[in-house]
Amino acid sequence: MDPTPGNDDADAAQVPLPGTRSTFSLDINGTARTVTLDHRTTVLDALREHLGLTGAKKGCDHGQCGACTVLVDGRRANSCLLFAVAQEGARITTVEGLADGDRLHPVQAAFLERDALQCGYCTPGQICSAVGMLGEAADGFPSHVTPPTATPLPEGPAALGAEEIRERMSGNLCRCGAYSHIVRAIEDVAP
Repeated sequence: MDPTPGNDDADAAQVPLPGTRSTFSLDINGTARTVTLDHRTTVLDALREHLGLTGAKKGCDHGQCGACTVLVDGRRANSCLLFAVAQEGARITTVEGLADGDRLHPVQAAFLERDALQCGYCTPGQICSAVGMLGEAADGFPSHVTPPTATPLPEGPAALGAEEIRERMSGNLCRCGAYSHIVRAIEDVAP
């Protein structure tokens, strides 16, 4: 295809096809945001490229690293795998929405206190995942390492020792290797 001006094929490639975009509202960090996006736009791309929220990072863009983790209705999710148009009506919380004004979320404060980061690229995803994981454990969701004799669902929260935290956070990669500090930070805020 010839990209020179006046080339009808190149001009046609820039014009969206009818029926491929929608206008809809997303609840981001407690604020309704109206967007018009291509149906293929992911939540991650909507956040970063259309709404100016750059906390969630594009790591692998395949749901394997966890750098883009956000909370959707309180549960952690890889935003690179979610179509934005399908999230209308869901509450999406990013790392920018965890703090209460100038007061950091307890997980954010623990990450700072424990120096649970190095380059910081994965940190927003790690923090969102930790917040979601703490909620899952409080709701009694077991993990792969939860003993079979643990309190059955939904009668009580899952106990969170270092092994349990490592397993539950295993979907979030840190190339710098700050894992021991991340585990300690989460232990500090775990019930």
